Amino acid sequence: MTIWQWIYPFSRSSAKNEAFSELRAKPILSTIERLSHRIEERFPDAGLLRVCNEFYDLARRSESLARRLTYPIWPVRIIAILAALLLFGLVAFALYQLATHFNFTSEGLSDLLQTTESAVNELIFLALAFYFLTSLESRIKRGAALKALHQLRSIAHIVDMHQLTKDPSHQLVKISDTESSPKRALTREQLTRYLDYCTEILSLNAKIAALFAQHVDDPVVLDAVKDLESLSQGLSAKIWQKIMILDLSE
Repeated sequence: MTIWQWIYPFSRSSAKNEAFSELRAKPILSTIERLSHRIEERFPDAGLLRVCNEFYDLARRSESLARRLTYPIWPVRIIAILAALLLFGLVAFALYQLATHFNFTSEGLSDLLQTTESAVNELIFLALAFYFLTSLESRIKRGAALKALHQLRSIAHIVDMHQLTKDPSHQLVKISDTESSPKRALTREQLTRYLDYCTEILSLNAKIAALFAQHVDDPVVLDAVKDLESLSQGLSAKIWQKIMILDLSE
């Protein structure tokens, strides 16, 4: 065991031979593709099929983005390093000029106090500039991840809209429809499968979001992933209540 493995035993290199220690994108994408085929075979004309197809395309792009975010953005990093070195060079040059022209006289001490006051203000601005440069890459990655997570969140809400009118009470008692009532042509078995497909999409949606938490170590991104997982779990629980009503009534 190396020193690094002893200090940090949960690094990526220490888990490279463990098949179940991290999410793998390929099986998730394969499951989404197979789910799309299952929906097409049972509900070829349903809007849920188009949602799942779009979700599969979004999942592939999200997985590719999450994988790219693990690597440095070298152009941004090089520019930030050069700019930071320039800032340190300006500070060193200013200190050199101060040490060269300073003399221990009353006028020199007065000039030193005035220079120190202005130098403190300049150091504050330089520190803010340095922070901006060092956090530029992480903010770019954060923005890209949050944009993808926003699209995944939209998919979850769209799935919820598709199951909204799938009311199991119409399978239990006969309710007269009005002119504005949605069409309910699904049988009890078909309705159960339709709702089950909705829960699968929501679950896989949370798994794709978890890829960003796995590859991006950013607190804002982690909070967004957590919120999306909570949203998916809440929507799935609401759908499973409908499935349980259908199962128990049978």
